[in-house]
Amino acid sequence: MSKTERAVLAGGCFWGMQDLIRKKPGVLGTRVGYTGGDVPNATYRNHGTHAEGIEITFDPSVISYRDLLELFFQIHDPTTVNRQGNDTGMSYRSAIYFGNEAQKQVALDTIADVDASGLWPGKVVTELEPVGDFWQAEEEHQDYLEKHPRGYTCHFPRPGWVLPKRGQAAE
Repeated sequence: MSKTERAVLAGGCFWGMQDLIRKKPGVLGTRVGYTGGDVPNATYRNHGTHAEGIEITFDPSVISYRDLLELFFQIHDPTTVNRQGNDTGMSYRSAIYFGNEAQKQVALDTIADVDASGLWPGKVVTELEPVGDFWQAEEEHQDYLEKHPRGYTCHFPRPGWVLPKRGQAAE
């Protein structure tokens, strides 16, 4: 049995992130919830300063943490403070919650590479914090876009968005 790892990310409304990330080979499971804030037992109606986040269980022999972060930076705009599309407020901030020093270093390297790439019009404002409590969202929010295929999302893959390999300049 392969070893699994956990990633916790926030990049705006959790529905769209879950819908795109869950489809990647090597992603074994996802759940949406609230993280990075101040309210214990957070809920949709009471999540204080938490961000809407996604917890990802993945097989690193199939998809690396770096690959997940590259997808994360492609499907949301990491240059807007507390905003994704029409969604505004702290709940919709961009954040990476690292589980160990190795994840922290990969996140720092990926952020630097995204900034250097020029793929986004501004600098990355993604917060980088140690992972804390993850409060699972209510059932109606889990797998939302599978249940409601025409539901709202501000996340989408961007064709042609390819981060140059580390150490290579963007063309």
